[in-house]
Amino acid sequence: MPAKKPTFIVGHKNPDADSICAAIAYADYKSVPGASKEYLATRCGNSNARIDAILNRFQLPLPKFLQDVTPRVRDIMHKDLKRASLDHTCAEVLEVMDEFDFRSLPVVDEQESLVGTISIFDLGEFFIPGPTGSKKMRHVRSSFNHIIRSLKAEVLTIREPDQIIDLFVRVGAMDIRAFGNFFQNDDYIAPDNSVIIVGDRWDIQEKSIQLGVRLLVITGGLEVDDDIVERAVEKGVSIIVSPHDTATTAWTIRSATKIDDLMNQKFVQFTPNDRLDTVSRKVRDLKDPLFMVVDDKKKLVGVFSKTDLIKPIETEIILVDHNELTQAVTGAAQVNILEVVDHHRLGNPPTDQPILFINRPVGSSCTIIADMYRQSNRIPSAKIAGIMMSGIISDTLKLKGPTSTPLDEDMLVWLAGIANEDIDALADMIFNSGSVLVNMSSEEAIRVDCKQFEECGWNFSAAQIEELGMGNFQKKSDALYTELEKYRIREGLSMSVLLVTDINTQNSVLLTTGEEEIIEAIEYEVINAFKMYNLPGIVSRKKQLIPYLSTVIKKISTPVHTQ
Repeated sequence: MPAKKPTFIVGHKNPDADSICAAIAYADYKSVPGASKEYLATRCGNSNARIDAILNRFQLPLPKFLQDVTPRVRDIMHKDLKRASLDHTCAEVLEVMDEFDFRSLPVVDEQESLVGTISIFDLGEFFIPGPTGSKKMRHVRSSFNHIIRSLKAEVLTIREPDQIIDLFVRVGAMDIRAFGNFFQNDDYIAPDNSVIIVGDRWDIQEKSIQLGVRLLVITGGLEVDDDIVERAVEKGVSIIVSPHDTATTAWTIRSATKIDDLMNQKFVQFTPNDRLDTVSRKVRDLKDPLFMVVDDKKKLVGVFSKTDLIKPIETEIILVDHNELTQAVTGAAQVNILEVVDHHRLGNPPTDQPILFINRPVGSSCTIIADMYRQSNRIPSAKIAGIMMSGIISDTLKLKGPTSTPLDEDMLVWLAGIANEDIDALADMIFNSGSVLVNMSSEEAIRVDCKQFEECGWNFSAAQIEELGMGNFQKKSDALYTELEKYRIREGLSMSVLLVTDINTQNSVLLTTGEEEIIEAIEYEVINAFKMYNLPGIVSRKKQLIPYLSTVIKKISTPVHTQ
């Protein structure tokens, strides 16, 4: 049985330090001895200098990148599959279908490339061709070796055993005088294409050899006279002995037909990376019992049926430091969200089942997780304590930000004692770990900590950069504005803003681009023609900027009633 996927713990896109630290800490919190599940800290965006500095400080690896959890064909396809080859006979295919209760099998060539499918319905049409198919009922396209293999027959004399040929089966069960009519009526078949099945009828055996039939099959494991075998050798007639009765022998010979002419070469195929929602629409009206999955070299790698498409998706995720699907890893809405641990406004992702939803008005998600440790009487390791300290310091601006609460301070002090870290020294390391504007391009800078929101039908993004002073921003403001506008257009947003916060002064400026109707409604002081605003005392995107922008959008979205 394949190993089950771990439950992924993941923060928001364009992760900040708190998002990464919370994922690492919560994975550690959940991974208690004896836990029935495996929990894996992940990220759905790139790291940055601050995150790297924190992880290096505590010697912890960057979480695994989780780009997309959208359910794909690879999540439901069967990889350990049975398949048929072009050399297989109907009998061999039917045996596999019967043993494993399959209705269809893929057919591959010697290179494992998919060339067709064979189903129980294809075989049914062959074995029961209809009332006008009497000649088809006797037709076999096979080699003597395939027939011998199917019958487990004894070979007395054989000619050209590997040649694939069209043969027609008849039973020699009549009077010798009527036997010759087989080759004289309107349904004429040449002796060289004929297989005669007969028991211990010496006269029929002799006549068959005289006529030069291709193959003589003696049933019931009966002995054959030596002189019959000798004359057969002289005439080039092959003789084999079947251990079965006449009826079984006749059916088994027909089942020795190779499947290459019976298989369906028009089939629906997919790749492992195809999205299940797209696949479901494509196969909705199809009646294929099985759908094939191939890689980029057309080699068969899996199969699935319609039944597999309706099975529950196994992928499970836990969201930390966000609860809005616009900020979540791609495909989050289509998998199982088990828990949310967050400290932002409610975006309430819909779920099929009740979940654990923890949302507390504190300054950091790491504060919530640290409190969970303490409430459970558990002491985190020094490394995990240091990681949670870093998340709290970063998100609360070392407890100076407006989102900071007494619980943030309480947890920071508690964790400092466990990690044996000086709070001020750790904060200096975090905030001096490198300027985003110095170490990244303008395009990277406006995306490094960017979140998307929706309010009253308006979609907008808000990015934030924290700097020690505004010198670097002043040098790159033009380029940042250009990239911000490109991002807005590319994402199809009504507005995009960039909040640049000076950690030293606890003030910010807001760079904006988008719909004039929204931007003109912002009431802060305009700094220049780029619609850059001075926001004194505004340092929190979560608690100050987003609520303000939401109020602005609601205001312009409310109809004005006149008397």
